[in-house]
Amino acid sequence: MTEGWLDFEKPIADVEEEIEELSAIGGFAEQIAQLRAKAEKLKQKTYSGLTAWQQVQLARHPRRPYTLDYIERIASEFVELHGDRGFGDDPAIVAGIGQIEQLRLGIIGHQKGRDTRDKIRRNFGMPHPEGYRKALRIMQTAARFGLPVLALVDTPGAYPGVGAEERGQAEAIARNLREMVMLPAPVVVVVTGEGGSGGALALAVGDRILALENSVYSVISPEGCASILWRDGARAAEAATTLKITSTDLLRFAIIDEVVPEPLGGAHSDWDAAARSLKQSVLSSLTELARLSTEELLTRRVDKFRAMGVYATA
Repeated sequence: MTEGWLDFEKPIADVEEEIEELSAIGGFAEQIAQLRAKAEKLKQKTYSGLTAWQQVQLARHPRRPYTLDYIERIASEFVELHGDRGFGDDPAIVAGIGQIEQLRLGIIGHQKGRDTRDKIRRNFGMPHPEGYRKALRIMQTAARFGLPVLALVDTPGAYPGVGAEERGQAEAIARNLREMVMLPAPVVVVVTGEGGSGGALALAVGDRILALENSVYSVISPEGCASILWRDGARAAEAATTLKITSTDLLRFAIIDEVVPEPLGGAHSDWDAAARSLKQSVLSSLTELARLSTEELLTRRVDKFRAMGVYATA
């Protein structure tokens, strides 16, 4: 029962295991009710005071919903499109045209794998340049037909392999940044898990940037930061706190516009509830953006990103 639970979740897992055992036997309704109340209190205590490192762990949780899981729950239709028209297809990025309620839109997102074979096929959610070029093709297609774009971000970072570099990884990311800034369509970005460096930013230049409650967004992983600053990857937890990468920190620094609440226990504990929350926030943002002219949209987008990193000194 404790398999798949994080270390700090083990007390909750133990109680849930007791509930399952008593439920299987039958005849322990009162004890089960008491255990459920105990589990609820443990969840409230555990998830209301998470450290930055614990939120990193939740953002990487192997049972956390990925792009295709959200699409399945929020889109009534979705036609996935493949290939970058130049080299090939990259399964680490999902891209296509979909419909959420009455709204047609382009949908793109990183996709990690579930089992070993799928993880390898999707390169653990780390895109090659053809993945970014595919995403850009879909975004431009959506804009051409007057459709908004939804981008779901969840990647450790762009793939740093030799082949990816030979095929222009840096250029592909840079091109996406440039083209997204001037894309003549509303763009809503949601960081659903890990927002890792340029690999995330290549899909994250938008008019509204949202982040799920337990997601993280940073220029570098805590482990990488610790290795560079202190030459000790074991200090990742300290680095996570220092980097200010949690959704709360990101909102405070105006890197994101909204924190999307997750169900108690994290998005992995209730995919349907997490998807409902995401859908509500996305539709609300797109409704607001639909009121703006293209000129207003682009001006605000440029101003938004130019203001990031601005600070005042006494």
